[in-house]
Amino acid sequence: MAQDASNANYLHESAYADDRVQILNDCNTFGIFSRSGDIFPGAKKAQGIFHEDTRYINHLELRLENLPFILLSSNIKEENEILSVDLTNPKLKLNNETVIPEETIHVRRRQIVMAEKFHEKIEVENYGNISYKVKLSILINADFSDIFEVRGAKREKRGDLHKPEIKSQNQLLISYNGLDNVKRTTVFSSEKEFDYNEKASNLSFELNLEPQKPVHLNFSIHFVKGEVKEGNMKPKDFLQVKEEFLPDLENTKSLFPNIFTSNESFTHWVNRSKTDLISLLADTPHGKYPYAGVPWYNTAFGRDGIITALQVLWVAPQVAKDVLKFLAAHQSTTEDEKSDAEPGKILHETRGGEMSALNEVPFKKYYGTIDATPLFVMLAGAYYSRTGDLQTIRSIWTNIKAALDWVDKYGDLDGDGFVEYKHKAKNGLTNQGWKDSYDSIFYEEGELAEPPIALCEVQGYVYAAKIEASKMALHLGESELFLKWKKEARQLKMDFNKTFWDKEMGCYILALDGNKKPCRVKSSNAGQVLFTGIADDAKAKLVAKAMIQEDMYSGWGVRTISSKEARYNPLSYHNGSVWPHDVSLIASGMAKYGCRKEALKLLTGLFDASHFIQLQRLPELFCGLERREREGPTSYPVACSPQAWAVGAVFMLLEALLQIKIRPEKKEISFFKPILPQYIKFINISKLTVQGFNIDLEITNYEGEEMFSVNWKNQPPDWKLVVIK
Repeated sequence: MAQDASNANYLHESAYADDRVQILNDCNTFGIFSRSGDIFPGAKKAQGIFHEDTRYINHLELRLENLPFILLSSNIKEENEILSVDLTNPKLKLNNETVIPEETIHVRRRQIVMAEKFHEKIEVENYGNISYKVKLSILINADFSDIFEVRGAKREKRGDLHKPEIKSQNQLLISYNGLDNVKRTTVFSSEKEFDYNEKASNLSFELNLEPQKPVHLNFSIHFVKGEVKEGNMKPKDFLQVKEEFLPDLENTKSLFPNIFTSNESFTHWVNRSKTDLISLLADTPHGKYPYAGVPWYNTAFGRDGIITALQVLWVAPQVAKDVLKFLAAHQSTTEDEKSDAEPGKILHETRGGEMSALNEVPFKKYYGTIDATPLFVMLAGAYYSRTGDLQTIRSIWTNIKAALDWVDKYGDLDGDGFVEYKHKAKNGLTNQGWKDSYDSIFYEEGELAEPPIALCEVQGYVYAAKIEASKMALHLGESELFLKWKKEARQLKMDFNKTFWDKEMGCYILALDGNKKPCRVKSSNAGQVLFTGIADDAKAKLVAKAMIQEDMYSGWGVRTISSKEARYNPLSYHNGSVWPHDVSLIASGMAKYGCRKEALKLLTGLFDASHFIQLQRLPELFCGLERREREGPTSYPVACSPQAWAVGAVFMLLEALLQIKIRPEKKEISFFKPILPQYIKFINISKLTVQGFNIDLEITNYEGEEMFSVNWKNQPPDWKLVVIK
């Protein structure tokens, strides 16, 4: 996810989470825990359980006789839904002078975030020879901080935090009345009765631990907006919770095929990415939408959702369909400077917290993006090519036309044929491309560029949007629009290659400023140009080579800007870091222009990086420092993880190397000069959806031979398989 104004303006040292944390997430709710399963308040305030942009729990700490446990192990389950933690006791002296030796008591914590609730099961077992009566405590508190406060925003005034209320001997309520007139309540419910010490914010349970006889404790935490309704807040065993929602989880998993390769580590990378993406798919009235990332962007972003849908389109077209429907429903129909909205424009982001509701930040429904609108049209065309679903295209056709009307009327501010941006909203984004840090667009000397700014890759998005729209118009019988958009795309391609190409650089420039002065900066944006198809063939091959030179390629991936540029900083957010989604788009573009070996290099770099990263989960970004032998990439301290378009990268990289095209119009699945690395001998893809059929593909890579075979099972009637070597 690109950094929004909130991150640029409000990020603060308090937001720096311990890099040894564990994350559980499900749609609108996520938790950031220490490895022990606790949540600690204090200097590093990022820990907590968050729901709809509000932190409902900022302290959740398990203690035995008021002492912390010793951590033994901490693991996220492969399905991404359960945090399993093993703890043991320090040496304890009880009030009756009994001493419990160290490592006598084992505690197993299992935590789950599901269906907008948190559940935990604690199992305590005494491995000693005598019984012990002990006090197990849970320190709990809720601060109801808005996500932007957690990130460092200062507020002049907050709402009212109420005194905790004991509803019964097994239920505690902590409530907050926000300035937005919304009551938010944290409801803690336990299956066992507890004593509550208000001063210490401490819930305590008396446990009688007999030798070898486990004691169980289940509790649940509900997050409520509005009045609390009794009767549905009872605690449940976390396994019971999982069983209740397993059908929905299985249904979501069925959106994706199963991918298995000869390389166990690569298979794990693919499956981890699939699991992470599933955990970010939130239910909306329009279907499932991939939320951008945890923790800072756990909400719907237009650009992120579209690119994620493009990354997984060949394996999971339903995601694209739902993204299109959601964004069409939220397309702007009015002009509003406070939110950078204009008719036809596609959403940048939406937020549900108190500060957004009060317009303390402008992101309740914000449209400050220059590229989401043409990307929306690109996705629609790509979705139609993949599925042949003309009914869905027809249902959003007015939205597609409105988007292209916005491109011509509002996107091109000075009528020169190029689309540019200049923000209007107070506290809105200064830069409105994917690199939206305030300092990400600059001249070769390092001075910041003057708006309005026309980014190179955005012109490509507009070109691709008009090409795709012209194809859809032809199928819908709108021949005039077909000719109009095709002609405009052809002219844009000619003008772009004349204006944005820099012969001396051997690359496309980053941008034009408001006076048409070029930003002669070598950047990954030029690599993304290849993804759109706007580049001339000869220029595309030069750009592909430029992207893998030492100044651009770190050894792990393509840097956002060259190490030779004035503002290069490998530790920065956008000026020298490596973003997996960026790499995947560049690789896809390379392969389209026949630069398959260059694309293969990018896949291998990210795959190598995944081996050094916890769970093989590629983060939002990592630092652009040069690769060092036997060391992994350097982490960026506040990168989101999981992040939708980061975990989606592997699917686009695979598609780029296989050059697989699923064409319902021709009833054909084709592979055009496919290539795989030597460390992958075969790929099996099962239950790949093709017009209602689930097919299986077996792809074999013969090392040292110019042979690449593809076989299939369950092929749809009248379809054919084509492999062009």
